[in-house]
Amino acid sequence: MIRVDRRLACLTLLLAASVLLGWRSLAGTFVLSWYNVDYTHILIVLPLSLALILLDQKELLAARKWNFGVGSIILASAAAIAICTRFWSASLPRDEALSLGTFALVLSWIGISVACFGLKSCGRALFPLLFLFALVPLPKLALDAVIAFLQQGSAWSTHVLYAIAGVPVIQQGNQLTIPGLIVRVAQECSSIRSSSMLAITTLVMAHLLLHSPWRKIFIFLLVIPLSIAKNGLRIFTITILGTRVDPGYLTGRLHRQGGILFFIVALVAIFGILQYLRRGENSIKELHSELMQNPAVSS
Repeated sequence: MIRVDRRLACLTLLLAASVLLGWRSLAGTFVLSWYNVDYTHILIVLPLSLALILLDQKELLAARKWNFGVGSIILASAAAIAICTRFWSASLPRDEALSLGTFALVLSWIGISVACFGLKSCGRALFPLLFLFALVPLPKLALDAVIAFLQQGSAWSTHVLYAIAGVPVIQQGNQLTIPGLIVRVAQECSSIRSSSMLAITTLVMAHLLLHSPWRKIFIFLLVIPLSIAKNGLRIFTITILGTRVDPGYLTGRLHRQGGILFFIVALVAIFGILQYLRRGENSIKELHSELMQNPAVSS
């Protein structure tokens, strides 16, 4: 018990020191996520990470030795990034400096964890530690590229839905023309916020419900086409209602606040696929257990 207390005390002191040294980056990240809807998902990352770490605390507390060697290397790397960022902050765009500063802070937390609990224990709690990197805000250049991709994908998926429904449509880039309406998929319609939230939620659910790394990777990659399809369905539904039922749908509450409904639809789909993959894992485990209990069957 004394060994665990010493590790926790060391961890607490070093984490407090890192936050004190990197408070500008941490505060800047939370201010950005509070006022910019494109970064709202960052607000839930730290609470989720802490909850996941607490779930895996037995793995960390099972540490038998310190590992200041590897931990110091990671901490030195984090310090180098932070120092270089501070040194060149005048020439770096503000968003890039914030991303690098937050990245260095998260990297220092991982280095501290490795130093206090060792590589083996941190490896068992690898996901909660790596999940902390979701705190790092994307620079504007990278974010704009993601938004542009979602715009193009949303326009394409909406076009497909119009075609399936038999609605005449002409597409020019991110602009769709249907009878009585011209639809332009703007940046605000890219669904970057709900897509980010869906990705974060899917990552956590896959970690908690699945064991196979390949299944986890598959379900996470599935978030990309599902996010695009979700937004295409949203645009299709609003425009069809607006042109065939009531023009008020084009500017009403469904347009302004209805994103949560389509987010829930996508989330339910993800959860259903997760349950299917989980049953597949359980079936494999049961078959393996039967083979182990009846070796004659396997021969």
